[in-house]
Amino acid sequence: MHNIKCAEDLVTSHKQTRAGFIEAALAKNYKAKPYVEQAKTLKSLASRASAPVELLKIPEIQNCLLAASGLSDKSLKYFTEEDKKEAIKKLISEFLEPAGETFIDELVYRFLLIKGDSLGGSMRNYVGLIAQVKLIRKVLSLLSMQKISFMILFKDDKKKNKWQSFDYEHIFDKADEVIAIQWSNKQGNRILFFNATIPLVKNNIDICLYQGGMEDFNSGNIVKEDDKAILLGELKGGIDPAGADEHWKTGNSALERIREAFARYSIKTSFIAAAIEKKMATEIYAQLQDGTLQYAANLTVDGQLTAYCNWMINL
Repeated sequence: MHNIKCAEDLVTSHKQTRAGFIEAALAKNYKAKPYVEQAKTLKSLASRASAPVELLKIPEIQNCLLAASGLSDKSLKYFTEEDKKEAIKKLISEFLEPAGETFIDELVYRFLLIKGDSLGGSMRNYVGLIAQVKLIRKVLSLLSMQKISFMILFKDDKKKNKWQSFDYEHIFDKADEVIAIQWSNKQGNRILFFNATIPLVKNNIDICLYQGGMEDFNSGNIVKEDDKAILLGELKGGIDPAGADEHWKTGNSALERIREAFARYSIKTSFIAAAIEKKMATEIYAQLQDGTLQYAANLTVDGQLTAYCNWMINL
């Protein structure tokens, strides 16, 4: 199938897994920078207090004290000012006062611990976004190289359905803000968009290719036009081999639901993933062979990603 000659071609190598983990670690360190800077500032401001109870008198750090007490931003809307003060007092009596002279360090550690936990959650979303950004950049680079004009829709412009024209070089660093790309090929107008709930499937789909122009997109309402769907695909960006099989199971189930829901239409399906192990590679390849799945690619193999995006552009 295309440039996949055997199941082994799909398997993520040890080298690619290692490179993926390093990429994720660098991204996590970069994402952690604001928290580290905040922790330094917290330490400087908290140093005004000679005893834990005096922290209550420093207005600039009250939100950080709340964070260190374990309260999330989401939970705070259910708290009165009195409730917030009570939470900080418990932090002081149960953790900071027992720390003695090192109470400021204890405060900073607890602040970073809570922020690190929230960073872990946002990183899981970020891994998916990195995969999407890779795909967007590859599609845009191919369109640009073939001198196929394209239009871009940013997240903030979705409601107004306000599309813009950009050079490839200028859009490259803004790829994480792109939610849809529109171009034309020999078959007609094409729109590629991401993370959309398709009513017929009642599920969120990672990759959606529909026929139509910018007006047809209609702020995302194109998802109701079942006959316009060309390709629906799953995109799994996680690099950890331990989660690979689970990604394939959930992805495969989602693709089966798509095929059942769109049985009346000639819909194509694809599966793209960063972590592909031997057993799942055999199953994916079998589906490619019998036509159940129209395309699969390993996200970490640039040649496969290029071939997939080129195929999609010309559908």
